[in-house]
Amino acid sequence: MGFKISSSEKDGIALVIVEGEIDMFTSPNLRDTLLPFFKKKVQGIIVDLTQVSFMDSAGIATLVEGLQWSKKENRKFILTGLGKTVFNALSLTKLDNVFTIKKDTPQALDWISKESV
Repeated sequence: MGFKISSSEKDGIALVIVEGEIDMFTSPNLRDTLLPFFKKKVQGIIVDLTQVSFMDSAGIATLVEGLQWSKKENRKFILTGLGKTVFNALSLTKLDNVFTIKKDTPQALDWISKESV
């Protein structure tokens, strides 16, 4: 499976869908996709990892960087669709308790709307 990122924005919420492996070679692409959404001042960013088959420490570092940006800018940053491999990577580093993780994109959208009230 090749690496692919797609992104969209609707009603002030960004959705970033990642496919393939997030590693030291592909994580800069993820970073470059996330960064403009913090400059646009979106309300929240959802990163859908449903199709991610592997993530190394560079991928984790990129997600942590996104989380740091979101806290600095007071935005929501949600990870969705974590498969076993990705969840285990976050769990081993104890980051599963740091990130907001939802089952899927609809659940993340629902959570953002409730948090914004």
